[in-house]
Amino acid sequence: MTPGSVEKPHYVGHRRRLKDRFIKAGLEPFADYEVLEFLLTFSIAQKDVKPVAKELIERFKSFQGVLDAPLDAVTSVQGVGEHSALLIKLAKACSDYYLRKRLRGNSVISSPEDLLNYCKSAMAGQSDEQFRVVYLNSKNEVLHDELLQEGTVDQSAVYPRKIIERALRQKAVALILVHNHPSGNPEPSSHDRHLTKMLIQLSESLGIKIHDHIIIGRNDYFSFREAGCM
Repeated sequence: MTPGSVEKPHYVGHRRRLKDRFIKAGLEPFADYEVLEFLLTFSIAQKDVKPVAKELIERFKSFQGVLDAPLDAVTSVQGVGEHSALLIKLAKACSDYYLRKRLRGNSVISSPEDLLNYCKSAMAGQSDEQFRVVYLNSKNEVLHDELLQEGTVDQSAVYPRKIIERALRQKAVALILVHNHPSGNPEPSSHDRHLTKMLIQLSESLGIKIHDHIIIGRNDYFSFREAGCM
């Protein structure tokens, strides 16, 4: 260092290296904490954010856990203010938005992976059970998807009449039912099987086809169609 010059903090060069790595190869070579670290460099200036990123991973157990955590839980981590927490939640929301837009107007028959990716992103990390309906046209293209119910999902909580009314309003001819199991195990319960059977009977009596009922677990899914249950 030359006389009179000010030594730059070590994190300045590290931030530049993170940017260069991302420009060169995307996020694939990054560790989970490094992805968060890189993200936090856009909201926290003049500070080494690596310890904060590692603390977030430790607190919420995984990268996915950080993105799925409630806003107030994220801000409870030392060094994470509201601005940084909002940036983390925005990153998750942008991902969901992109996947939903990618799915809309595409045939779920030719792109079932897109449907699963969207449902996993939107529902796998939820702490509450959610019931979602995907409405399809005659070409099996997605017209709309809707979160219909939050809380315990069983035959008394999901109103078949509401599903049919929404389907008619969307001019849908087919549906895909999706719900999550916060426990992480996607295996269907007896309630799940009874609900699926009841909704299939009601929908098909009105000329609306149910293509599948998908249960999203933490790391896996169960498809009634793939399992030969419908």
